Amino acid sequence: MSQITNPIRYPDFGSTETMTKRAWWLVVLNVALPGSVQVLAGNRRLGRFGLGATIAFIALAAATLAVYKLLPELFLTIFTSTYGLWAAALALAFYGAVWLTLTLDTLRLLRLVRTGPGARPTIAVLTTAVMLLVSGTAGYGAYVAVSASGFLSSVFVAGPTEPPVDGRYNVLLLGGDAGADRDGLRPDSLTVVSVDATTGQATTISLPRNLQNVPFSAGSALGELYPEGYGAIDGCDTDACQLNSIYTEAELKRSFLYPDATAQGSSPGIQATIEAAQGITGLTIQYFVLIDMQGFSDLIDALGGIDIDVQNRVPVHTDETFTKVLFWFEPGEQHMDGYHALWFARSRHGTSDYDRMQRQTQMQEALLAQASPANVLTKFQAVARAGKQVVKTDVPQGMLGYFVNLAAKTKNLPIVSVPLIPANGVDPEKPDYAAIKVLIDTALAPAPTPTP
Repeated sequence: MSQITNPIRYPDFGSTETMTKRAWWLVVLNVALPGSVQVLAGNRRLGRFGLGATIAFIALAAATLAVYKLLPELFLTIFTSTYGLWAAALALAFYGAVWLTLTLDTLRLLRLVRTGPGARPTIAVLTTAVMLLVSGTAGYGAYVAVSASGFLSSVFVAGPTEPPVDGRYNVLLLGGDAGADRDGLRPDSLTVVSVDATTGQATTISLPRNLQNVPFSAGSALGELYPEGYGAIDGCDTDACQLNSIYTEAELKRSFLYPDATAQGSSPGIQATIEAAQGITGLTIQYFVLIDMQGFSDLIDALGGIDIDVQNRVPVHTDETFTKVLFWFEPGEQHMDGYHALWFARSRHGTSDYDRMQRQTQMQEALLAQASPANVLTKFQAVARAGKQVVKTDVPQGMLGYFVNLAAKTKNLPIVSVPLIPANGVDPEKPDYAAIKVLIDTALAPAPTPTP
């Protein structure tokens, strides 16, 4: 083909104007359809390979988007699995390498020395910037996918899934606090989250840590030791016979009663606390999530802090005895780093356990608000490193897609709250567990269908 009919492949090298226009066309073609530059002006074999890779990548991206829109649960299941994340990482790394090769070859084909002197820096800088942006984004995406795979595998177990019971999934959330003033970790906040497996409607049941005479579910190992309730007869084997002491006793004194707990991704203390929560609520609890409150500090710092609307004056202490006050959080919007957020949640001076329950819930909600996809992605390495230290759960990795999809439904519905506190008629020292179960059953009962 002659120079006249194909100026892209056979340009007039002596014409600065022609070479400048040609260079701009090649830059645009390389961005619009990678591989087309080589087909038109360079190695056609490389160009055909690049075009094929580009078309395949576009088709794969379109198919992924279609699955996300039409089958979100399937999409989430794939991209929360080890295989799915590794496949995504390999695809991104491969196409990043292809793009890098094609762009470097395009820079060679531009013949910058024959373009106009004024255009050379602009063309070179723009081409290099786009190359680094696309290849860098693909490389970072591959890194995030691999890191996410490792993070999810380290936090979530590879176990069998559990079916809903009476149409609901019930998860025990434990806020653990391993302070210097106590022997081992002891849950300071205990909440059962009950979610309708179809609608996503969530009900949170806050269990005061100081509940006494706690019953256990049928078949419980500790229940056999305390048939009338925890510590109801002859006391218990800890310093305080209340709900959050069950974890300590099972973990430090009665671990032999739960020989299979660790192998199942749990622990004796967690299993005993689950049995207690089941005895209190009458619900079957399929999974647990243990959140280390001390570890929250690193996670909050990794996300850049959290914003909390302080309702009442809350002190920050100078020691682990929670008595000496360093300074006070004043009412109003406060931006807190991890250290101050942790003290905001743990503070005891002049407040009750119920105040602390409310502040811990407030901190958890603020953390979720701060953990936006964009914020997590930009700070992924620090977030993943902190997250491994914060969360322990027996939720299987294979259930993540289902639960994330269910959570999207939950987010659009009002959350029903059932705090077991004196304001709701619950006396933690002499609780009426039959009345508590009625209170919970009433809250979980489906709303009546309106009569036409």
